[in-house]
Amino acid sequence: MTRTENLRTIAYSMDLLIPGIYIWCPWFTFKIGGSVPNDEPYRYPGKIHSDSGIAIVLPGYIIFTNYKNSYDPLRK
Repeated sequence: MTRTENLRTIAYSMDLLIPGIYIWCPWFTFKIGGSVPNDEPYRYPGKIHSDSGIAIVLPGYIIFTNYKNSYDPLRK
């Protein structure tokens, strides 16, 4: 998988709050848990708008991440 596809997988897993540990930076991506995007009936359009970050999603829809407030590209 390419870096773009790995980041798309992480974005999908974080959006759906699928339990796991997600780490990304310009040199690598790492995830334990999560899920591959289901592209039926359309391709999942989500993306991550930061170069690096970490997120931990726990069962019960609990998320800890340094990615808060950086997902909206229009926010300055």
